[in-house]
Amino acid sequence: MGPASCEDLLRKARITSNGAVLLGRKVACDAHEPSRPVRVVTHAHNDHIGGLSRSLRECSWVLMTEATRDLLSVLKRKDILRLPNVVGLKYNRPFDLGGEVLTLVRARHIIGAAQVLVEDEEGTRLLYTGDFKFPGTPVVEADVLVMEATYGRPGQVRDFEPEVEERLVELVRTGLREGPVYIFGYHGKLQEVMQILVDGGIWAPFVLPPKVYEVTRVCERYGMIVGDYVPTWSDEARELVSRGEPYVAFYHTSSYGRVRGRKAAMRITVSGWELSRPVREVSKGEFVVGLSDHADFEGLLAYVEECGPKLVITDNYRMGSGAILAEEIRRRLGVPAFAMPSRTPIRRDLAEWL
Repeated sequence: MGPASCEDLLRKARITSNGAVLLGRKVACDAHEPSRPVRVVTHAHNDHIGGLSRSLRECSWVLMTEATRDLLSVLKRKDILRLPNVVGLKYNRPFDLGGEVLTLVRARHIIGAAQVLVEDEEGTRLLYTGDFKFPGTPVVEADVLVMEATYGRPGQVRDFEPEVEERLVELVRTGLREGPVYIFGYHGKLQEVMQILVDGGIWAPFVLPPKVYEVTRVCERYGMIVGDYVPTWSDEARELVSRGEPYVAFYHTSSYGRVRGRKAAMRITVSGWELSRPVREVSKGEFVVGLSDHADFEGLLAYVEECGPKLVITDNYRMGSGAILAEEIRRRLGVPAFAMPSRTPIRRDLAEWL
C-alpha cells in the first residue's frame, strides 16, 4: 500500500491518549471523547467504560447491546435503562448515523460483548474488535482493523486450551467430594464457569453474593444456562453454609481476601494470565485455572489473517502489548500495523511503508 493511502486510513481511525477508539468522524468507543457525538460501549468491563457518566450527559447517542445495557444497570447505574440517549442494539442491525453506518457484531467474550463496524461515506470499513476470543468470534472483513492486544506477546499462547474446561470440571468435582468449593473471577467469566460446570454435569447448588447474583440473572435472561443458584442471604444458602454441605460459591476476584477465612474444601481462581498449564496448584487446596475469554497471541494473528485489513491499529492503552503485537503483525504478516497511543511519532513507524 502506498504512503498516501496508509496515511489516509490512519486519519479515519485512531486511539487517543485516554483510550478512546475513534472510528470515522462521529464514533468514540470505550472511552469518552468530547468531540464525538456517538459513544459505543463494547462490553461491561471497567477498562471499557471510561468516562461513561460524561458520555451519558453529553453524547447524542450512547450505543451498546441490550445485554451490556442491562449489565451496566446492575454494575454501575440503574438509571441507564431510562436515559433517552442510551440505545440497546441487536447484533448485525445497521444503525444510521447520517453519512456513516454503525453495526455491532458479536464477540466471544462476556455476555453482550460486541465488535464495532463503521462504514463511512467513501465505503471504507473501519472495525474495532473490542475484547474477544478466537476462534469463536465472527471475522468481519475491514479496511482498517483496530484490535485488542491483551496477549500480544509471542510467548503468550495457551496450547492447553482444548482441555482446560474438562480439567476445571474434574477439579471442582474432586473438591465437592470434600465440601464447599469457592471460585473467584471477573463478572461475565464467573457465569461462563457456571455454564461450563452445568455442561460438565456438576449439579451442586451455586451460592452467589449480591452483585454476582444480579449479573447472573442478566446472563440467564440472555440465554446462558447457569444451573441452580441461590443468593447468600437466602435461608437455603445459610443452611448449606452452616452445615458445610457441598456447594459452589462464586465471588468476584476482588473478594478473595475478604472471604478467605471461610471454610472451603477448595479455592479456585480462573485467570487468563495462567499460560503455563491448565491447572496449577498454588498451595494446599488452592488452584489457578488458565481459563481466558481473550484470544492468545496465535488467535490474534489468525484473526488479522482472516480479516484481511489494509491497516491494523493495536490497542496500546489497555493492559497488553500493543507495540509488540504491531511489530509481529508487520514482520510475520506483512501488514502495516501501528500501536496507539504511541510514544514515538506514527510518521516514524510509517517509514518502511513509504
